[in-house]
Amino acid sequence: DIIRGKDLYFGNSQERARREKLEKSLKHIFAKIHEKLDKKDHYSGDNPDFLKLREDWWDANRNEVWKAITCDAGKAQYFQKTACSENFETPSQCRCRLNVDPPTFFDYVPQFLR
Repeated sequence: DIIRGKDLYFGNSQERARREKLEKSLKHIFAKIHEKLDKKDHYSGDNPDFLKLREDWWDANRNEVWKAITCDAGKAQYFQKTACSENFETPSQCRCRLNVDPPTFFDYVPQFLR
């Protein structure tokens, strides 16, 4: 939601200030990505927030983000040891055998319902 510019959580004033700083950084990052695009016409009118570009970036990179979040936690694997079953540890990549993709059902469920 944060990458896609659809995060609803604003929190207290300190959290809000950090959130605004993050949003400013994301706009700067996506402006740089936009500058390097060959087909900028596809995103015409998307400035200054680049919401369509952010959505497309998320669609293209969500699998890698999911892997980074769930597997590259180093010594934190103990959180996922028995995610597949009480009796068996999760195999490599901290995923159950058939669960290799990020959960897609949360992407389009309104945040306040999650």
